[in-house]
This record gives sequence, C-alpha cells and structure tokens, in this order.
Amino acid sequence: MIDAIGRRALIAGGAAAALTPWLPLWAKPVSAGLPTVSGPDVRLTIAHQTLAIDGRDHHAIGINGTIPGPLIRLTEGTQARLHVTNRLDEDSSIHWHGLILPFHMDGVPGISFPGIAPGATFTYEFPVRQAGTYWYHSHSGLQEQMGHYGPIVIDPAGADPVAHDREHVILLSDFSPLHPHAIFRKLKQMGGYFNHRKQTLSGLLAGRDQPLKDRIAWGAMRMDPTDISDVTAAAYRYLVNGHGPADNWTGLFRAGERVRLRIINASAMTTFNIRIPGLPMTVVQADGCNVRPVTVDEFQIGVAETYDVIVTPEDRAYTLVGETSDRSGMARATLAPRAGMAAPVPALRPRPVLTMKDMGMGGMNHGGNHGGGPACAPEHAAMGHCTPDAAGGHGGGMDHGMRDMTLAPTVRDTPAVQSISPMPADRTGEPGIGLEGVERALTYRDLIALDRNPDTRAPTRQMQIHLTGNMERYMWAFDGVKMNEVKAPIPFTQGERVRVTLVNDTMMTHPIHLHGHFFELVTGKGDHAPRKHTVNVQPGGKLSFDLTADAYGDWAFHCHLLYHMHAGMMQVVTVRPAGDAA
Repeated sequence: MIDAIGRRALIAGGAAAALTPWLPLWAKPVSAGLPTVSGPDVRLTIAHQTLAIDGRDHHAIGINGTIPGPLIRLTEGTQARLHVTNRLDEDSSIHWHGLILPFHMDGVPGISFPGIAPGATFTYEFPVRQAGTYWYHSHSGLQEQMGHYGPIVIDPAGADPVAHDREHVILLSDFSPLHPHAIFRKLKQMGGYFNHRKQTLSGLLAGRDQPLKDRIAWGAMRMDPTDISDVTAAAYRYLVNGHGPADNWTGLFRAGERVRLRIINASAMTTFNIRIPGLPMTVVQADGCNVRPVTVDEFQIGVAETYDVIVTPEDRAYTLVGETSDRSGMARATLAPRAGMAAPVPALRPRPVLTMKDMGMGGMNHGGNHGGGPACAPEHAAMGHCTPDAAGGHGGGMDHGMRDMTLAPTVRDTPAVQSISPMPADRTGEPGIGLEGVERALTYRDLIALDRNPDTRAPTRQMQIHLTGNMERYMWAFDGVKMNEVKAPIPFTQGERVRVTLVNDTMMTHPIHLHGHFFELVTGKGDHAPRKHTVNVQPGGKLSFDLTADAYGDWAFHCHLLYHMHAGMMQVVTVRPAGDAA
C-alpha cells in the first residue's frame, strides 16, 4: 500500500510524465513521499513526532515533520545556507555526512561546534564542492536512532556522467519501539542480548551449525559465532524511506527506462545486503564518487555508506530486498510500472555462522601477499598503492609514523581489548558476511574510480590502528582506548600523504568514517583507486587507505555503528600546518 503522501506524489508524477524529457535533472521524477527542499536558503526544524510503521504508531524525532527528513537538493559550485531550528528539549545537531566543508560547519558537538540548544537556530553555511549522493544525521546522543536523518543529493555543475531517465532515493534505516538508551543498557548488561538465533543441539545434529570441535574452540574464547549484529530483528523494524515491510514503499518507472537508485544506509546498527531478484544492478557510484560501471546481483552496504546503481526494469514489478547481514530481518520495497503492483518477497535465507577466519585466525599466506590480494604491479608500487602485508611492510620507503605498527602490550591489557587477531587478512576481495557463495556480489576490489585520483603521491608515512572491543562488557575502542580516555587527538600535518591500515581485532564488522576527508582504498587500482569516506572493515580483517590530510581543523573519526561510537569507538583527528603546535 502507498500512503496518502506517496499517492499524491505519484499522481503529480503521472501528470508531469509527458514533460519529463524537457525537465532539468533536478525536476525529473524522484521518490514518492520524499519532500524536497532546495534553494539559497533551506530551513529545517528538528522536533518530536509520531512515526507510523506497518500500522503502528511510535514516538520518534523527525525533521520538518517527516522521517526521514526532507531530501536536500543542492548543486555543485553553489553556496549552501541551511538554517536549523531545534524544537527538542535537549541539544541537537546535524552532521552533513561525506560533505567537504570547513570543520566548524561539520556539526559535531564538542569537536567542531557547541551544538544547537533547545529553541535555538544555527545556520550552516559552506561552499558545495562536490556532487553525488550523501546524507545528514544527528551527532548528538542517540537521536539518530529515533529518526533524525535524511538524504542529500548534489547535482553536478556540468553534465552528469551517469545517464538516467528517472531516479529514486532508497534510504534504509532501522527503528525500534525501545528507547535507544534502553537498547544500550541491555547491550551493556549482555552483549548478545538481542541475538535470539544461537546455535542449538538440533542444528549441530542436522549439520546446519559448526562442528563440535569448533564450538568448543569458540566457547573457550567465550565468544558466539552467531553474534553478527548487536541489535537484530528482535528489536528492530527495517525501513525504506520511513516505511516498514508491510507498508511496501513503491517507486514507479516506465519499462525500459534507466532508473537510478540512490541507496543510502542511514541505519544505526544494521549492515544490509541489497538485491532485486530478477533485475541486475550496475553500480555507478560509491560514497558519492563515480566509479566505472560494474554489474552485480547483490552487494553489501555498511552503515553510512551510499551506492548508486542503474537498473533497466521490464514491464513488471520487482521486490527490492535489504536483508540484514545476520539474516534476521529485511527492509522491503517495490519497483513497479504501476501503483498497486507487488512482486513475491523472498524468504530470509539461513543465518550465517562466523568462522575462525572471522577471528583473524585464517589469513596467513607465506607468499608475502596476505589475504590473497593481487600482485603489485611496478607502477602501483611506485605510487604506494599496493596491499600491505601482515607485518606492516608497505613498500615505497615510507617512514614509520607516530603510531607503532603493533598493539602495545599495555594496550592489550585494557578492558576494551578482548582479543587480538593473530593473522588478520586483507578481505577487500570478499563481499561480506551473508554473501558467501553469491556468484556476482560486489567487493571493494571491483570498484575503480571513474576519474583519476586528485592526489597520486606515494604516502610518506604510515600508521596502523586496531579496532578493538569487549563484547562481554560492551566496550569498543581504537587501540584499546575509549574516547573518554584519549589523552590527545591523532595528529596530521596539513597536506601530508599517509597510509592508514585498520586492523579489526573483533568478530564484528565495523564501518569506519573519517569526517571532512575522502581517502583512496588500497586495492591495487593505482591512480584510479576508489575514493570513499566510510569503509566496512570485515571481522578479523585489515584494510588500508591512503589519505591526503588536506582539511584544516579537528575532525571526528569513529565507527558508524551508533552504539559502538557511544561506547567509545571514536577519536579526534587534528590537521594542522607544519610547525603549528596548536
């Protein structure tokens, strides 16, 4: 069913359909039920409201009376001015996720500005320096979990290299009737509180679960191989543009059109695996940056990532499936040529079970190319674009930086470190948990930037950062140090080129986001390495990126799983000119 707002939007879209070829891109048909704001002055109001999901009302936080908030449409090369009024009874904020802007407009209380007090209005103003699909959300407390988020589309100043006839924003999220602080309390009491799908004796006998010897090994480590998502469908409803599966949000098309789907994972804690049964998807953009087209049947989207895909549907309905990586639930929507149509909704697939590789115990490769990455071509080595080996050697004669390439013994003994991955593997060639065995599933190594990277210098410094956690106490950190225990920010010299290697010492997937910057993934693609602002680091895995620290100021650096960040997996990156001691 389509709600009243969506129905009105569809009618309006039908009336304008004949004019579509003559409309500018920003005026072409977009997602039903998503109000759009644009222009030189955008006004946004944050307030409490009711959210109806599958026929039931819930207390939530919205923007301009909608969840998600309105689609903000900007144009590259213009000046954005956004006036944000806070009608809550607590401080709030908006962070413009993935946008390159002055640090004091980034919207992170305590780092880049003081926040927006109750009843106050704050004006964000910055030049729009990019194009693509992005989003915005609160960086205050746990408000993001309650509906405080929305999409951003920035149209390019010139011709768009991605040709399409129609577009739909597909914003995925998770919502719970439980207050987010109640969810966090339960996780602190027991990290696996919401995991209701543990291994059983019947599963062992039927061969669905791990062999007994592997179970014993996991038990000795006091870890659960089915604990893939901290918060599952036991607590969540999964939404598309604010609609539950039974609401069946529907996006219309004409048969044969090139339809652009701007897919945003705005959830608090959920990694989604995206597929449209019977309809291949061609990935054309990742995190707002254009990539060479690659056609897939399914892909994983981490929290805070965005992917744009092109589909060319026939004259029938299709189900868009956002299955959670633990396969406990799904977000569902429909693409159809006419309102009221629907396609079969597939059943949830069997839940995955973690292996010893997910604990960093299966990635050793004595050939020097750990994780099975491609051999490094000489031209890539010269530019420092080779996959690092497990010992931290990167080629190119880089000097060691301010952080050692190992986790110090004193850090290992902190409460926020439950385990260390002895053999972390480069898993950028794997599609992610829940997609094992899918023939055409996207991996990071499939991504190649459409344009040459803006900075192709080889890194002159390297650092390694461990992603650490303790599920029993629900503590999360970088290098075993929680945000409230950090003594100093991570320093960069403005303009320097640094290779950062993230090592995941936990059995959880972590989407790591650096504010104010893009970085190039080290996957052997040379000067066309894919550029991202958020990267999913698989369990027991490691991943390297090259960063040009070109954005002056103080920036948040954190895991985008909301409760991991809240529990301490966040630090501050500071970028200062050479010789600046401030």
